[in-house]
Amino acid sequence: MSRPYVFAVCTLLALLAGCRSTDPGETPAGTASDWPAYGATAGGTHFSPATQITPANVAQLEVAWHHRSGDYREGDWKSATPHSQSSFQVTPIVIEDRLYYCTPFNRVFALDAETGETLWSHDPGVNMDEQAVLPNCRGVSSWRSGADGFCEHRILLGTLDGRLVALDAGSGERCPDFGEGGEVDTTGGLSWYAPYEYGITSPPAILGDLVITGSMVLDNQRTDSPGGIVRAYNVRTGELAWVFNPVPPGSPERNPDGTWRSGTTNVWSIIAVDAQRNLVFLPTGNTTPDYFGGHRQGLDHYSSSVVALHGDSGEVAWHFQMVHHDLWDYDTPAQPTLVDLTIDGEVVPVVVQVTKMGMTFVLHRETGEPIWPVEERPVPQSGKVPEEYLSPTQPFPTHVPLLVDGRLTPDDAWGFTFWDRGACRKKLEEMHHEGWYTPPSTQGTLNMPSNAGGNNWGSPAIDPRSGLMVVFTNRVPGATTLIPRADCEGVRQRQAGTPYCVDTGFARSPLGVPCTAPPWGTLDAIDLVAGKHLWSVPLGTTRNMAPFPMWWIKGLPGMGGPMMTATGLVFSGISNEHKLRAFDVRTGEELWRGELPTAGNAVPMTYQVRPGGRQYVVIAAGGHWGGGSPPGDHIIAFALPE
Repeated sequence: MSRPYVFAVCTLLALLAGCRSTDPGETPAGTASDWPAYGATAGGTHFSPATQITPANVAQLEVAWHHRSGDYREGDWKSATPHSQSSFQVTPIVIEDRLYYCTPFNRVFALDAETGETLWSHDPGVNMDEQAVLPNCRGVSSWRSGADGFCEHRILLGTLDGRLVALDAGSGERCPDFGEGGEVDTTGGLSWYAPYEYGITSPPAILGDLVITGSMVLDNQRTDSPGGIVRAYNVRTGELAWVFNPVPPGSPERNPDGTWRSGTTNVWSIIAVDAQRNLVFLPTGNTTPDYFGGHRQGLDHYSSSVVALHGDSGEVAWHFQMVHHDLWDYDTPAQPTLVDLTIDGEVVPVVVQVTKMGMTFVLHRETGEPIWPVEERPVPQSGKVPEEYLSPTQPFPTHVPLLVDGRLTPDDAWGFTFWDRGACRKKLEEMHHEGWYTPPSTQGTLNMPSNAGGNNWGSPAIDPRSGLMVVFTNRVPGATTLIPRADCEGVRQRQAGTPYCVDTGFARSPLGVPCTAPPWGTLDAIDLVAGKHLWSVPLGTTRNMAPFPMWWIKGLPGMGGPMMTATGLVFSGISNEHKLRAFDVRTGEELWRGELPTAGNAVPMTYQVRPGGRQYVVIAAGGHWGGGSPPGDHIIAFALPE
């Protein structure tokens, strides 16, 4: 990297203390800061003003404390009640001197934020055999009234069986005035579903005295799965305040039996709120099932979008759709990120939305209008099954660079040897592929990227001062094959109610590795205002995934996200290598790596609870059911030596 380029980046980030060096032997006093919400802020920046840990001293980080809950399990798909291994996706929150987190089994722990000592725990009593095919909990939320006393500070948990639970932050006891015995049932009015098909996996949003939650609805099972209702409750009483029912305007909201309309898009990811504008921002999933939509006829009006609601009523303020008639499981996966960008001398409130396609949309927060042009471009129309219809165009942002090239050819085939490269080439030749948005087919369709992204639920981190975004990008091709209903026995993704079940996965070689060249996962930095891709670095190696000597590959796919600090550091686990890493935000240079007992498929966070105390960097290390790393229950805090 040239000196003029480094100088330019440092000029862009002039506020970052990381652009000056300090004596590595000194421990700065630092800036006391907490982490009060899942994404650090209600708008999900994953950015901390903490300043004690710097590029000059980060290499000194060591384990400060280590907490284990005991809540993890191995996967078992062959039992009478099949289930996956647990996935530890939580990002803890810290308020004052306490850290709060939830386990994949929905137990809530309060820890001393400086020692990791357990202060209390609460078990909401989820039946893990029935409710949790895919057990995870991404976080809890905090509400404070401003007064002192029992339940004036509440910790809110969404459960895998669809309940909202309110706990006193000081004791872990239930708040008896919230619903019935400290909980409300969010499943009222839904059509029939099996226990494992519906639950809450992301932290609820807090807006004033409202607690707002969406839900996870299991993918690809049937057209009449329960509707993706978003509900807001009074955080003091548990009384239902409003419901957002994602049906097209003017369409029936109810099934003939009076239940909420089935098969509508859900909000499984993290909701953002803007208290100043009284707006709620929903990242919507795809209308069920993901890979066939011939039956929808407009039911996916709000699918794969950002939907802004008025906080007092739940009525739609605006919505912007990132994928029309989504047939690729390209949900809007990450929390909408709310920042103010200075554009041509004017401060503009925006929503930054990263996507599974590796596209970044920047929208005006008050209107939903794109800040920079978005083009509707023609996309492939051939290869679809007869019962399907397609959108003739899809939206492509023009200012922020695309992070994935959606086009592949057989010449892109890769392998360890001539043999497996040849097998991959044959596979790419046989599959239907015409670039971005090639429709699913019975022949087998190749999609780049796969349904894992691009970007997924853990990204991005954005410095609100400079508009610099760091995001993790998966770069693995996906394979989708529609199977006629008569041949669907034993296929797990049933898509009942359609003419086809579906088989999905990565396009892999006979050795199980992606059919395209590494890196398969990168950390990318983008200057949003300038529309410049500043750097890209492969994240992780195959050391924990392959036998020696196959440890040399850099850049693994993964799940999780980065976190950024005011001193110019980016922390990230994500890859399935058992490491937490720190990077220089100016250049992408790796400055430190810490050992983890298993993969850190979560978003790290940081805090310093008091002046003169230590700044801690914390990550959940417990693997992910789709990643190949062993499950675990580790909350690990790193800090500078005392």
